[in-house]
Formats: sequence, structure tokens, C-alpha cells
Amino acid sequence: MFPFKNNISLDRTSNRSLYLQVCDQIIGFIKSGKLHPSTKLPGSRKLSEDLNIHRKTVIAAYEELLLQGWIETFPAKGTFVTSTLPIIKPKDFNQNISTTTHKKESSFSFNQRPNLSPDSNSYSDTGLLKVNDGSPDYRLAPIEEISRVYKNIIKKTYNKKLLTYGPASGNSELRKALVSYLNQTRGLHINTDNILITRGSQMGIYLAGQLLLSSKRSIVVGSTNYMTADNTFKDAGGTIERIPVDEHGLNTHALERLCESTKIVAVYVTSHHHHPTTVTLSAERRMHLLQLAQHHKFAIIEDDYDYDFHYSNAPILPLASNDYNGNVIYIGGFTKVIAPAIRIGYLIAPKDFIDEATRLRKIIDRQGDSLLEQTLARMITTGDVQRHCQKALRTYKARRDLFCSLLKEKLGTYLDFEIPKGGMAVWVRLNKKYCWDDIVNQSEKLNLELNPEWRRYDSNNSGHNGIRLGFASLNEEEICEVINRMEKVFMNLQK
Repeated sequence: MFPFKNNISLDRTSNRSLYLQVCDQIIGFIKSGKLHPSTKLPGSRKLSEDLNIHRKTVIAAYEELLLQGWIETFPAKGTFVTSTLPIIKPKDFNQNISTTTHKKESSFSFNQRPNLSPDSNSYSDTGLLKVNDGSPDYRLAPIEEISRVYKNIIKKTYNKKLLTYGPASGNSELRKALVSYLNQTRGLHINTDNILITRGSQMGIYLAGQLLLSSKRSIVVGSTNYMTADNTFKDAGGTIERIPVDEHGLNTHALERLCESTKIVAVYVTSHHHHPTTVTLSAERRMHLLQLAQHHKFAIIEDDYDYDFHYSNAPILPLASNDYNGNVIYIGGFTKVIAPAIRIGYLIAPKDFIDEATRLRKIIDRQGDSLLEQTLARMITTGDVQRHCQKALRTYKARRDLFCSLLKEKLGTYLDFEIPKGGMAVWVRLNKKYCWDDIVNQSEKLNLELNPEWRRYDSNNSGHNGIRLGFASLNEEEICEVINRMEKVFMNLQK
């Protein structure tokens, strides 16, 4: 008979009941082939004595196994492993059975996308100082305001309806609030039929790419571009066509020449602050781009990821504000304004496109967080979001000024940059005698993490030697420390 006494191990300090521990391990023996179908199990009295547990514990374990279909009982005969279970080749009795085995490799095939970057975001309490490529400071998030409004919503009985299924297009109150908010702040001319609430800007980019691109259809992006957008469009089946980006943004004259020889279905543009170089698309090129879209009938995917953060003057209105022909798909969100974990964004487009995008969104994410969306709607209506945005704007401007000042003062001989008019990062070009790989590696020795994937900013191998250094998520003390450690890195490289 199978040596249950020597193979079942019980942890009396565990939160899991003893009878379930017995149950789990017997199931493990059956799954591993150590207990074959029709194998007779010891009686409850015998097993309780072997395991030094109460007989009722064994009876409870057997009852659970019986309910789950692992064992069967026959009057006057005893308890047996269910005879109809498949026979599994037994394993060595001495081999430990673990119900929490973490497997590294799958035993099945699946589609892999090696072009997509692995998840590199993680929490760290080790003192590692991180410089991202332009994220907001979550520590500035208006937690008290969010908590107050959220609590006020959930304690109202009539708001329990928010806990059931809602429209895939998003919370109706939020969509109404966004109509007023975006029409006033962005100069748009929309109604609720033109809005789809998304899980941040990235979902909007994904949905647009899936609907526009297939069978190698061509989409135009900048020679430097937001790498995640590139990957999204490639994954949708699109062909990437690149055109130059200069101090005036995307070169629309190069786009015009490309349109004469290639059928273009879409152009992706970060018009306010081009990612990664932070330059703003000029007024002349904005109008030219809209004219080209109308003439050649392509879509413009306008990713306005940080519209609210412009430091020198009022933000330039987006392309969508002058779109009278239905060519622009406008994407934005609140992850930059509030915090990255507030996964609420929006996709603005003509109604027929929104309807189709909503149907697609429904099969990948049934709906958003109705309670959080309702909370944000109230915060927009009461002006909480706008007040927080103004406060954050002043903070980020001060951080930009300090970061750029120290960068110029202490590292000006090693690199070159333009003070960004807005956004949350500086586009820094390294002196050609240095390489970012060396800088990144040396920085790690000083517990400073710069973006190790700096090469992604040069997807067409132009050799610009540039990288984005984010300042918004660093307070004044952290900014000073980052620059000091970077200065040490360069000094060490010169030795």
C-alpha cells in the first residue's frame, strides 16, 4: 500500500485547514500517477492514526475528495481512487510533490512577439535612483480629493448601479464631463457620440492601430518616435514609413513627397511635444498635415499625451480642433495629469469610428472602472482636476528649470540639449566621443538607473546619440543627486 504516513506532511501553522492539506496532497499523488485509479485508500481510523490527526479531519478530507470526484466509496468494501480517472505513468515515490510549482517553459505552442519590450517597471526600496523617460510624480497625486469624491460616491445607495455592467464606451457622466472639458480646453467640437473611454492612451493607440492597419498597410511616423507606438502598429500588421523630424516637428513636406509614391492609411503624430525629442509641431505644418489628410484621405492619429504641461505660453490647440473633415483620431488621458495608475484615457473620433472601436474594446476589456470614472467625472465638474493640473504645472516647471540649469552647469561639456517648452523630459544628445551604453553601465555602479534601452530612440540608426531624461518625477533633492552622480560617471570615464 502507498506509504501515506511518510509522504503526507502537515503544517499546523498554516492558514489552510488540515483536512484541505490532506485533500491537496492526495490529489497531488493522483495527478502525479503515484495513486492509480481504483487504488484502495486506508480507512479513516487508520489514516488518522498514521497522521496523528483527528478522525473527523480525515473524514472531512475524504468527503471533499468525494465531492470533487477524485475518490469513490463502496459499502462494505472501502474507499478507492475513482476508477474512471486516466492512468498516469507513476513517478518516483521519493520525488517531492509540490502544488505550487512555477514552470518556466510551456508545454504548448503560442504566438511570440520578440519585437515587444519586456515589462521593466518595478517598485524599488533599495535606494536606487531612477531617471525615467518622462513620467509624472505619483507623489503629487491629489489623493485626498480622489478619496473624498470616491467615498462620497460609494456611500450613496443609488450609486450601487455602478457595480454592475456598464457601457463599453465608458461612464456616461464622464463622457458628458469630457465633452465640456475638451471643447473648452482643446477647442474641440464634439458630443458624447465622439468619445470612447479607454484604459489610458495606450489602449487608444492599440484600438486605432487594429482598426486601421492590416495586410501591410502603411503608417507614417517620425524618424524618431514613441517606440511603444511603433510596436503597436507593427503588431497590428502595419508597415512603418519614417519621415524626418526637425526643430519644427514632423516634416510634412517629406510626407507630401511620400504620399505621391506610397498609399498611406495613417500618420501618427505627437503634435504638442514630439516623443522623444520634445519639439512642437509648428502651426504651418499643422495646417499642411490636415490638408494632406483631406487630399489623400488618410487618418491622423494625434497622441496628445501631455497637452496640459506647457511652460512658456498657452498650449497650441491640437490638430483635432481644426478637423472639419473627420480625419483626426485624437487620443489623450489622465495618467500624466494625475498618476500613471489612474488608467483613464479617451479616444475622440467621428461616430462611426468610435462605434467600431467600442465593439473592439468590448472583446478585450468589457468596460472600464465605473466607480473611478464617475469619480473623475465629478472632479472635472467641480474643478478639482483643473486645480491640481495648475499646481502640478508650477511644480514641474520649477523642476525643469533646476534640472536644465544643473545639466548645463555640470555636464554641458559632455552633452547638448534644448530647454523643452513643455512636457516632462529633456532630449539630451551626447557628445559623439561618448556612448550611452558606457554611461548607463557606469551609472549602475553608482546606484543610478538611466534608461538601458536608449537605442530604441534611434530606430533608423541615424546615430543622433540622444536620450530622454525625465525630470518631472524627481524632487529638487533627487534632481541634484542625479546630476551629481552623472558628473561622477563622466569623471570616471575620463580616468
